[in-house]
Amino acid sequence: MTAPLLVRNRNYRLLLTAGTLTNLGDGMIVLALPWLATLMSRDPLAIAAVAAAGSMPWLFFALPSGVVVDRTDRRKLIARADLIRAGTVTAIMMLALSEPGSGAVWLLTGLAFLLGCAEVLRDNAAQTILPAIVAPDDLEVANGQMWSAEQLMGQFIGPPLAGVLIGLGITVPFGVDAAALVLAAGMVWLITLPPQLKTPARFWPSLVEGISWMRNDRLLFRLAVTLGMVNFLFSMATTVIILFSQEILGLSAAEHGFLLSVAAIGAVAGSLGAPFITKRIGAQAALSLSFLIWGTSYAAIAVSSSALVVGAAMAMFMATSMVWNVITVSWRQRRIPAELLGRVNSIYRFFGWGSMPLGAIAAGVLVSLIETEAGREMALRGPFILAAAGYFALLVYARLRLRLQ
Repeated sequence: MTAPLLVRNRNYRLLLTAGTLTNLGDGMIVLALPWLATLMSRDPLAIAAVAAAGSMPWLFFALPSGVVVDRTDRRKLIARADLIRAGTVTAIMMLALSEPGSGAVWLLTGLAFLLGCAEVLRDNAAQTILPAIVAPDDLEVANGQMWSAEQLMGQFIGPPLAGVLIGLGITVPFGVDAAALVLAAGMVWLITLPPQLKTPARFWPSLVEGISWMRNDRLLFRLAVTLGMVNFLFSMATTVIILFSQEILGLSAAEHGFLLSVAAIGAVAGSLGAPFITKRIGAQAALSLSFLIWGTSYAAIAVSSSALVVGAAMAMFMATSMVWNVITVSWRQRRIPAELLGRVNSIYRFFGWGSMPLGAIAAGVLVSLIETEAGREMALRGPFILAAAGYFALLVYARLRLRLQ
């Protein structure tokens, strides 16, 4: 019998351990950063600005980051990005300690943007390095375990832990995150890999080569654009979830953290179950099921004031999100040539993740407009209504145009 992947692959074990540490810290930041923003301002546009700043680098820097990933030691790049993130989180902690006024929310926005810049490099390099660490036949298992660790730490453990730590002081989660990032950087530094293929010395020809490859693969391009629309709607809804939780569900920081952990239960189940689901019903049917459940879940949140209903809907949403991720990431890692993987992945994520700050900004504008006409409660429900309708529309498109080969 073949030994489990974690037992027989030292490099993968180090990468997964490092990812687990960073995801624990990221999970705390998911709650602590917007919670700190709400302590500085109750303006939905200001809260949306902080959320948008964290994902805005995907729109600005995803494309050039792919060239950097393909021409740089990916192991060192991941470690250095984590150290930059540790320094930025420390700066946020110092800002919180300074008893800032309402105008400090814009300084927080700038630090969130810097944190996102380092994350772009880190995430692109981490996803690109995996095929060099595990065999092609192990990709579904490895991706499933990586996504499970991300959700377990980032959603199940991190947010409720942050809620408890906020009770000790708003700065405490940021200090723990900084320590986790430094330790993770050390783990990645211990990974040993053979030399990677080098891209041409000139930057623009390297970037154009990746763009040309992506443009010629019509199915991959359609999938990237679809993911962009999926994440736009997701970002629009998640931007207001902190206010929805506080004002409609009436939850405290710790209770909101536990609500996010309920969603993570579904995410972990979806990550671990994705290989089985794919074999059972096929990748195509699993992708269609994802759109259906996404729309249904957000429709349920839009009409509910129950934390139990919202938690169950979020769990279903995250479960199918992880099934989507495992299927599409593994498919992409096999489809793209190794020497182009960093660049093409970055272009894919430019479309897929670059839409997230636009969704966050749209949420702030939408809430402000609806609140003027229909009141605060309806304004906070509006993004979920629009997102549900969007996912049902995407289901129709996916059935017609997204046929995985």
